[in-house]
Amino acid sequence: MKNSTKWITSAFAAVAILFASHVNAQTTTSNPGDTWRLGIGVEGAIPTGNLHDFSNFALGGTARLQYDTRSNLSFMLTSGYYNVFAKQYTVGATTYKPDALGIIPIKAGLKVFAGQNIYFSGELGAGIETNYGKNTKFIASPGVGYANAGGLDIGVRYENFSGQSDNYGMAALRIAYGFKL
Repeated sequence: MKNSTKWITSAFAAVAILFASHVNAQTTTSNPGDTWRLGIGVEGAIPTGNLHDFSNFALGGTARLQYDTRSNLSFMLTSGYYNVFAKQYTVGATTYKPDALGIIPIKAGLKVFAGQNIYFSGELGAGIETNYGKNTKFIASPGVGYANAGGLDIGVRYENFSGQSDNYGMAALRIAYGFKL
């Protein structure tokens, strides 16, 4: 499972980079180029890998600072909080409800616009667990999305967390609104 997740993440990133080198320059702003944006988003996710044994759903919020260049490329810094809700389970006659897992993601990445409003993205960073082992995981996160000049940004991605001999992930949906700064 660990190797297949890393291969999928690596393959998606490679395809996005190769595709990006052959696309036409596009921008999502009415005033093209050199624009700063702040996006506020709500995130829903389905845990995968080892995390699926612990939870069926995660919910979070993120803030993203984005710099749009004069080409089809945007730079991103993203942080926020993910709450991974724990499953209730029963052993014998006793029912347990563990605490949720909290994760603070801190990521940097790129968006490459492949058309008028469609983009591929890739982010790398750290995920700081706020309870249990309080570990820090490496994050690799490829995605695809839609963003328009009005500020709407809808993206889907796979977020892989790895470190401390543990590997898990989330298939996530982010719905955000971006403000020009």
